[in-house]
Amino acid sequence: MRRMSSPTRTQSTDARKRLRLELRARRRALPAGERIAAAQSLAAHLLALPFSPTTGHVAGYWAMDGEIALHAWQLALPAAVTYCLPVLHDEGSLRFAPWRPGSPLKANAYGIPEPDVAAADLLTPRQLQMVVTPLVGFDADGHRLGMGAAWYDRSFGFRQQSSGPPWLVGAAFAQQQVEALPVAPWDVTLDAICTEHATHLVNGAGPA
Repeated sequence: MRRMSSPTRTQSTDARKRLRLELRARRRALPAGERIAAAQSLAAHLLALPFSPTTGHVAGYWAMDGEIALHAWQLALPAAVTYCLPVLHDEGSLRFAPWRPGSPLKANAYGIPEPDVAAADLLTPRQLQMVVTPLVGFDADGHRLGMGAAWYDRSFGFRQQSSGPPWLVGAAFAQQQVEALPVAPWDVTLDAICTEHATHLVNGAGPA
């Protein structure tokens, strides 16, 4: 017998789909000049976070579909910090690989570039100090609306029961903020969200 979805679950899923389409269109419409300036301002906010590491590994993302870019942050990181990009893993979660401009890349199943490295060179989510995640929308409570595949939620699900590191930071344009997001049980709350205008720390996130 076919199982029917509950009205509440269906309405929540539909609401997330509609919001995702609206916010993606909104960020793609931003002029190039605004994007460049926003990336510079974002970098300053990320570096000023109370848990911004001075050593170890951090992860960013390859900006696609109008996402705010991280190149300015990557280039400004301390010398002892290694920048990584996410790599899709067979287990349905993310791994991470060190990457610098000019290093080999290959397209993953979604057409997103990821480092072309040996499996032995991949890091697990727990080995990172800080992760800057892409997002479609966010609210002041640290809830994140992604693209719907839940890669980050599966990879960092352990953070639902423990504090950082790795510290989880959303990066977005300020116009991607909404009043409140519908939340699913598997959603992992962010420790902070940085935009070109401000930093939103969630529940006093950071080292005691």
